[in-house]
Amino acid sequence: MPLEVNNQTDVTEFVFLGFSNHPNLQGLFFLIFLVTYLTTLLGNMLIITATKISSALHTPTYHFLSNLSFLDICYASTTSPVMLGNFFREKKTISYEGCLSQIFFLVTCAGTEGVSLAAMAYDRYLAICHPLQYPVLLSVKVYVFLVIGSWLCGLVNSVTHTVLAATLTLCGTNKISYFLCDIPMLLKLSCSDTSLNESVLHVASATIGLSPCLFTAVSYILIISAILRIPSAQGRSKAFSACASHLTVVVVFYGTANFNYDRPREGYSLDVDILVSVLFCVMTPMLNPIIYSLRNKEVKCALKKLSGRSGFPGNISV
Repeated sequence: MPLEVNNQTDVTEFVFLGFSNHPNLQGLFFLIFLVTYLTTLLGNMLIITATKISSALHTPTYHFLSNLSFLDICYASTTSPVMLGNFFREKKTISYEGCLSQIFFLVTCAGTEGVSLAAMAYDRYLAICHPLQYPVLLSVKVYVFLVIGSWLCGLVNSVTHTVLAATLTLCGTNKISYFLCDIPMLLKLSCSDTSLNESVLHVASATIGLSPCLFTAVSYILIISAILRIPSAQGRSKAFSACASHLTVVVVFYGTANFNYDRPREGYSLDVDILVSVLFCVMTPMLNPIIYSLRNKEVKCALKKLSGRSGFPGNISV
């Protein structure tokens, strides 16, 4: 270790190796990710605008949805612009400070989104299982508390990881196999003791990752049990429809997150690793507004009205 530390050089930038296996497809990759990013921005901004304009969507459920859309815009904007810019560069780099900044915003958005989805599951639980008490149990104060709490969880978690990452001693290669900076990548490049960083990662996985996931799962077990007790088929169908969009988003988010962070690293090629990261960091923010616009009648109606006001031809919400 003393020899490694003495021979270390200050790392001022990192080199991304993502997509380097396919140099002839850089133009195609750029086009695909540009369309994906623009679709993410447009879809989520439409959801936010529709929620503000339509009085029918002025409920905690759709305020949560608006917050989720804002999160997805921030989430996609953390990685996509840097990635798109690097497609035009022979050496795909990011500065040391830029890497830490990307980690900070990426971890903030991912952590906040996980807790926000759990809060939205609580909203669905109250709406299905306690409909008469819903306005009292989920008042404006409670909604604001849940939103602020989810952001604080994400921020505290992110600040902790970013500060610890900044204390790492980096030596040797500065090459990152992916197209973005993430904490596990820096731990691989460190020649200092990373036990504290790894311990904090495990604690964060249990508190910010696993706990909201389990809370959401328990909420939906109770929701499904309540729905199955509804006597009429029409009532059961309506109740399932009210939860379908959120449940689909939860499955997509936690499914891609778990596959990205918790799967074994051995036995997978670089292309597979990059594909999984793309699904989690790029595709998920784009899919969320599409899922809600396709599965939720109120959102579809609001988007149709917004389409008419804006003078767009046809149906926005397909």
